[in-house]
Amino acid sequence: MDSPVGGGRATSANIASGAAAVLFPLAVAQFVCTYAGSNMNVAINDIATSLGTDVRGVQLVITFFTLTMAALMIPGSKLTDIWGRRRCFVMGLVVYGLGAILAALAQGLGLLFFGYSLLEGLGSALLIPPVYILITVSLADIQSRAKWFGIVSAAAGVGAAAGPLIGGLITTTISWRASFIFQALLVAVILVMSRRIVDPGVQGTPPQFDLEGAVLSAVGLIFVVVGILQSGTYGWLAAHQAFYVGSVQLIPQGGISPVWLFIAIGAAFLAWFFRHIRSFERAGKAPLVASRMFRNRVSNLGLITQCIQWLTMQGSFFVLSVYIQTALGYSAIQTGLMLSPAIIGILLSSATAQRMAQRRSQRGIIWVGFATTIVGILLLMLLARTQSGFVTFIPGLLLMGIGLGMMLTASVNVVQSAFPERDQGEISGVSRSVSNLGSSLGTAFVGSVLVVQLRPGYSNFVLALVSMICFACLGLIAALLLPSRRRASSPEPQAAALSA
Repeated sequence: MDSPVGGGRATSANIASGAAAVLFPLAVAQFVCTYAGSNMNVAINDIATSLGTDVRGVQLVITFFTLTMAALMIPGSKLTDIWGRRRCFVMGLVVYGLGAILAALAQGLGLLFFGYSLLEGLGSALLIPPVYILITVSLADIQSRAKWFGIVSAAAGVGAAAGPLIGGLITTTISWRASFIFQALLVAVILVMSRRIVDPGVQGTPPQFDLEGAVLSAVGLIFVVVGILQSGTYGWLAAHQAFYVGSVQLIPQGGISPVWLFIAIGAAFLAWFFRHIRSFERAGKAPLVASRMFRNRVSNLGLITQCIQWLTMQGSFFVLSVYIQTALGYSAIQTGLMLSPAIIGILLSSATAQRMAQRRSQRGIIWVGFATTIVGILLLMLLARTQSGFVTFIPGLLLMGIGLGMMLTASVNVVQSAFPERDQGEISGVSRSVSNLGSSLGTAFVGSVLVVQLRPGYSNFVLALVSMICFACLGLIAALLLPSRRRASSPEPQAAALSA
């Protein structure tokens, strides 16, 4: 007869095994979505040549993929409370898989934009919010929740980091189109595995969908990012050429750049959005996202660090990928291999994230991560040259990867832990939206302002990396403003303390 202790251990092991079988497809889904955002970088030249476009055309497609996610992530999160978590997850996978197939078949930039930027972006916005909510509702044990939040966050980092290497290998050995087929096959596997996911259902009356709020927030974000994209054509201050809407000239050459017109329109829509949610709340209605999600100081600082870390990661990877391909003349697989030290760094630091969280405060992990990233970029500037070998890139890329990997889980923990369980759905949508906004801004900023004008040489490479250092410094400042006391890494115990 088994001893009580042995039986207890067996039961715990069975529960852990069952949870892993149910939640593993959620982590794989998060991996696929972040992989899709980074694997395109190493195939820029191949895609541009195949579709008869240029670097700027591919940059727009990449930027709008993450922008679509950022604009629709909060509405997608709200739909999980209306349609159900598992249903949204499955719908997102189907839309994403269809988009991947269409992108693989694209013969021009238009179909690639529709399949990759719009459908894959929409699918990601539907399937990512349920990932974090299903973990919360599937696990009653707080320690297990923290573990799986860490696993999913690590999967996001691994997807972003491994994207260039896997994408480069597939592009070089087969074709860039095969990378989309690879995504579609992974989605099919996740759909099969997801049959074991059980959604306990939304408790109470499902909320009404706030369509006006969804439109206002999406339009605001789109105008801001599109405005930044205009800097590549018109410049930041004085317009390099006249700006027309149809046949009407709105801004003459030499006038203020239309960048600021777009950003101002975007800011106006976002201000309208915040006024809208406050008026909804005063009327006793449920807005797209509760205004209290933006009134928590610690969460707001965490969102800033989260946005900037993804901006720095995606911006740096885009800069380096285009530089390695255009200035050094490397192929897709060679580009992926050149970036492998950063991938190794992210994997190493992500693997130790949970252990670090038990010994160090989240604040300490984040600011050390930003500091390490800055040192890594500085080493790239000091050592790497147009004619230098692979070895000169290793120290900077490795440190940069270690720094970025350290922050991935810590920033998510800070944001999610600032709110109690009843708010996890809403804050998950806000958190994922901000992360993707950071990715979109990173690609838009360095692509439009710097990379598009990159020529074989060292000075523009340095200028691009300096911009990333400036953003990382802002993230470091935000991290230093976080509370300094050590926090646990699970949502509920931290909620009261972090909200103080």
